[in-house]
Amino acid sequence: MTAFMRNSDAFTWAMESDPRLRSTVVSIVLLDRSPDWDAVRERFDLVSRKLPMFRQRVVASAPPAPPRWEYVRDFDLDYHIRRTACSGAGTLDDVLEMARLAEMQDFDRARALWEVTLIDGLDDDGAAMICKFHHALTDGIGGVQIAMNLFNLSEELYEREPLPPEPEVSRPSLLGGYRDAWRYDVGLLGNALTGAVKAAPRLLYGSVRRPVATVRSATAIAASVYRTVRPITRTGSRLVTERGMVRRLGVYDVPLSLLRDAAHRCDGALNDAFVAGVAGGLRIYHEKHGVTVGDLHLTMPISLRTAADDMGGNRITLMRFDVPVGEADPATRIRAIHERTGAVRDERSLPYTQLIAGALNLMPRWYIGSVLRHVDFLASDVPGVPVRVFLGGAAVRAQYAFGPTIGSSVNVTLLTYVDTCALGINVDTAAIPDYDVLYDSIVAGFDELFSLAG
Repeated sequence: MTAFMRNSDAFTWAMESDPRLRSTVVSIVLLDRSPDWDAVRERFDLVSRKLPMFRQRVVASAPPAPPRWEYVRDFDLDYHIRRTACSGAGTLDDVLEMARLAEMQDFDRARALWEVTLIDGLDDDGAAMICKFHHALTDGIGGVQIAMNLFNLSEELYEREPLPPEPEVSRPSLLGGYRDAWRYDVGLLGNALTGAVKAAPRLLYGSVRRPVATVRSATAIAASVYRTVRPITRTGSRLVTERGMVRRLGVYDVPLSLLRDAAHRCDGALNDAFVAGVAGGLRIYHEKHGVTVGDLHLTMPISLRTAADDMGGNRITLMRFDVPVGEADPATRIRAIHERTGAVRDERSLPYTQLIAGALNLMPRWYIGSVLRHVDFLASDVPGVPVRVFLGGAAVRAQYAFGPTIGSSVNVTLLTYVDTCALGINVDTAAIPDYDVLYDSIVAGFDELFSLAG
């Protein structure tokens, strides 16, 4: 049967009618030299044969079924993986400029939703690789899983096993899409009825034997769902309110040991200290403009991935909650964020993520877009590769990921590599026109945390 988009992916896909809400993910891999091109190309060919969506496009379905994945009949690997020389002086800023342009450009939706560009000619005789994916293909952890199929643990180029055969692509029938959509809708209705029939006896039994506890449980679930979808009618910030289509990218390296130590001294996790550092930077940014700030609206990806899930794929849900950006003491800020993040991870609505997304898909796009554009910032923590790796014989020096802003003013993504927390900063310049001021503020925000670590 046809593979349909998950409701959460269909939600982000439909939101892209507003270009400010695109879910494009860009990453940069810095290499110590130019890798073996044939080896790199062969690695991506392998990934495209293992993961069907890397050779598929998204096709609209008859409502109410979500869009479906369909193989591209004339898939061309050389369209998706390219090689070029670095423009300008070959600095990291030049690479970031190329990545910025890639992040702002939409995909050719008649093709698979990924592009890779290998860049030669950096000023230090190194090279870089810019990877561009649609979020529907993979989340951060899935992206790391894919990367481990690209990287080697040695610079030696060993002979690989034969590639698996290319997937067979059948010509879609004229009415096949409608037939599969009808089957999907009937199956969805059947599952809903089956679930209701199975749940009814338990609910009836619980309401008779434990009526108070049953009512409390149902109320708690309803309240959790409301917190997940509650409308946000204005930004928490009085300063950063505009949204646009132009982006600016930046990077900042944080020692993993210092960030972890600061977190542990405050009884928090690495993610708590990371969010506290970004929040501190936003507070300092507002202070530099003479504007007081309290709590700001944060969107944070929560991973729903299990050991049974396949490589790649998007297995996250986006949870929104407020964080105490205005709190000046970094230790107090970490503890408060730890408490609020823990509450979000325990939300009772998490098992119902796909049902909630399906309901949101029925709401007017202009309304959902207006809600997303009132989120202040995004922060995402992605555990990366813990050991040194190589690509096509070249050593990987650093890796950075830039998550989409999805209507917020800035997205800061942390990607660990060995002993470094590499921050990828993606700024909406309509919201934050003075990028350099924000960058210096974020650096100062993390300096506050490092004082806790000694």
